Amino acid sequence: MNQQRQKWGWAMYDWANSAFATIIIAGFFPLFFKEYWNVGIPVTESTFRLGLTNSLASLMVVLMAPVLGAVADYLGRRKGMLLLFAAFGIMMTGGLYLVGEGQWLLAALLYALALVGFSGSNIFYDSLLPFVSDREEVDKTSALGFALGYLGGGLLLALSVLMSLYPHAFGLADTAAAVRLSFVLAAIWWLVFTVPLVLYVREPRNHPHALTAAVFTVGFKRIRETLHEIRQLRNAWIFLLAYWLYIDGVDTIVRMAVDYGLSLGFDKKGLIMALLITQFTGFPAALLFGQLGSRFGPRAGIYLALLVYVIVTAWGAMMESVWEFYILAFCIGLAQGGIQALSRSLYARMIPVGRTAEFFGFYNMMGKFAAILGPLLMGWVGAMTANPRAGILSLLVLFVGGGLLLLKVQPEQP
Repeated sequence: MNQQRQKWGWAMYDWANSAFATIIIAGFFPLFFKEYWNVGIPVTESTFRLGLTNSLASLMVVLMAPVLGAVADYLGRRKGMLLLFAAFGIMMTGGLYLVGEGQWLLAALLYALALVGFSGSNIFYDSLLPFVSDREEVDKTSALGFALGYLGGGLLLALSVLMSLYPHAFGLADTAAAVRLSFVLAAIWWLVFTVPLVLYVREPRNHPHALTAAVFTVGFKRIRETLHEIRQLRNAWIFLLAYWLYIDGVDTIVRMAVDYGLSLGFDKKGLIMALLITQFTGFPAALLFGQLGSRFGPRAGIYLALLVYVIVTAWGAMMESVWEFYILAFCIGLAQGGIQALSRSLYARMIPVGRTAEFFGFYNMMGKFAAILGPLLMGWVGAMTANPRAGILSLLVLFVGGGLLLLKVQPEQP
């Protein structure tokens, strides 16, 4: 199989599942959750509910990720596990269309389950990276995935925004009908654009095993072995701790930015416009960071992105106008894809190729474990102080702490 075709087939899955990341996680779900499913509820309470939902979903992924990775490596079926979780996430996403006004608990449940499908599939998606790219191209390949994700997610978000602004032009009754339809479109987009990965990506099937109950016993055993081994790989272990901190801040901003803007009284149309700015800025920026990582090393690129996030967080706690939100959205677009892509490629350099799903299981576990704390911290601090600005300011410690730990990582050493 041509490696370029495999690389593009792999990267297109980022195009596919970014429909969920943009429409559901960052865009219309937080809006709809606050204004439709939590209608009449104080903004700090709805923020807490959203943060709690994100945290519980992340906890489910934390508990599952390592054993799923071990099982996938043992079975030699990383791609199969990806498709299984993607199918589950797609069904839960489409199900949001059926949730009526005020049914926040059902909406939260479907969202949490869809997030499990999305996050679970990403474990196996990440683990396929070393099989579709050689070491010299891994930074660029990882960045290509995120770049296509920003572009694809941005295009679908733009269509959904048009539907919500002009529902009658699309034959829809009102804005609520347009938003609900956008949930269905996200599910369809995710499904259709997963096909290139199905057709073109191949993984080595060295001694595949049958799926039996005993496999999960083996999986738990291999988790202990991997945990012991990864702690012996000093740089990989320190990197995971650093990643745990700074990606917490990144994910929290992604999941809570729209809710934060609403809490400050900004118009929802302006907030969605800010998301579009982030998406279309993120496309070329991710590619640029891939080039920077190849030339100067991925760690240097991560530090550049962390500097941007520190500035964004400090400014975000003080901003007063929606135009400031637009500037911050542009800055986030510059940094977000880069820090995600280079973190993935830096970690891929440090781990054994034959056990990628196991090691990426821990990578995703650390990311999702961080996501338990971040949204909950932001929501709790905002609720306790009755000031959402205090909540976002608390994220600074995560970026600074992660950056300090990253200083100790030397990727060229075992």
